[in-house]
Amino acid sequence: MWWRQAPPPPPSLRLLSWLFGLLVRLRRTAYARGWRRTQHLSRPVIVVGNLTVGGSGKTPLVIWLTTRLRAAGYVPGIVLRGHGGSAVRGREPHRVETDSDPQVVGDEALLLRRRTGEAVAVCRERARAAQLLVDAGVDLIIADDGLQHLALARNFEIVVVDGQRGFGNGHLLPAGPLREPRQRLEQVDAVVINGAANPHQIASPRGTFNMTLRAERLMPLGDGAPRALSSFAGQRVHGVAGIGNPQRFFELLRGAGLAVIEHAFPDHHRFRADELEFADGLPVLMTEKDAVKCAALGGPDRWFVPVTVHIADADAATLLGRVRRALGG
Repeated sequence: MWWRQAPPPPPSLRLLSWLFGLLVRLRRTAYARGWRRTQHLSRPVIVVGNLTVGGSGKTPLVIWLTTRLRAAGYVPGIVLRGHGGSAVRGREPHRVETDSDPQVVGDEALLLRRRTGEAVAVCRERARAAQLLVDAGVDLIIADDGLQHLALARNFEIVVVDGQRGFGNGHLLPAGPLREPRQRLEQVDAVVINGAANPHQIASPRGTFNMTLRAERLMPLGDGAPRALSSFAGQRVHGVAGIGNPQRFFELLRGAGLAVIEHAFPDHHRFRADELEFADGLPVLMTEKDAVKCAALGGPDRWFVPVTVHIADADAATLLGRVRRALGG
């Protein structure tokens, strides 16, 4: 894939990329001038998104942000499109419960509901989902992956950047991985970099915040008790990941001392039982996002790995301070 390589993409794709960029600019102009309607809610909205296709760590940051804001006295609700679920095909918002079907609401929505305990709703029209939660009593909306969803007005924008992959070759779709030009970073309120990064490639006039993903324990996919991730150090395991950036998961396991046999699947993949069966009897470790779809596929030595966001105390205080000022509190 030339998205991540230095050689330039084919001229035909660069032409399509230029046309895509033109459409992006026209769309933003239409919303800015009121030709297309932006819905303003009676409660503030925080958007967490990215500029590139693929996983960057948005959902773990949403969990971190939701937990911190709840501790600060807010009653947050989370909205998202519901990728991977059938509800995304309709226009009506769908409230997510802890026992919702991930094939209906999507894997990320169910993960967010279970991890945060907060109200979650999905709809391709995020403003409808947000209004549903406002009517239910939340006083703050956090939109997961809503940066390009301009129909929903927002009070604060956070862009999450994959520190390793950055912006790839720097081209817009389809010649590169960018959904919007890199100059968009100059307009957002905060930029959070997930992992190590080249500071010359990722810059923001308001500075950047660094976060890392940490994993310390394993949860059984079926019956059983949790155990420390470090207890598998030095062992060979099967790593299974159907997320936007499977390599990040495999590297996280290797960082804990595990020898990983990689099994990468497309984002939001619906697993079959045979895809988790291996003749060698080695443990199978998967992401938490994949695990919400595999509850019926539990068995001996099948585990999932919850991750948590770590942001240095000073950076966390600064970021939360900016957010709260934007919310008026």
